[in-house]
Amino acid sequence: MPCATVLPMLDRIEAVLELARPALARHGGNIELIEYNEEEKTVYVRFLGGCKGCPLSRMTLKMGIEGLMREHIPQIHSVEAVT
Repeated sequence: MPCATVLPMLDRIEAVLELARPALARHGGNIELIEYNEEEKTVYVRFLGGCKGCPLSRMTLKMGIEGLMREHIPQIHSVEAVT
């Protein structure tokens, strides 16, 4: 991933989501960035395809996506799914 100081926050978030997309695609799913709330340091995403409505999507969100996001962008506090 390019230097964090060069990319705007939304581009950085999108780059992290790109890292997660291959795993989601293996299950027929995808994820899209909806919004980043700078004040709350929260990323809002929507699951698509096979991930939408999957009973394991909450675990994927918190253990997978949020963990990956916080690893690459430490100032992000949480990732939440919207429907």
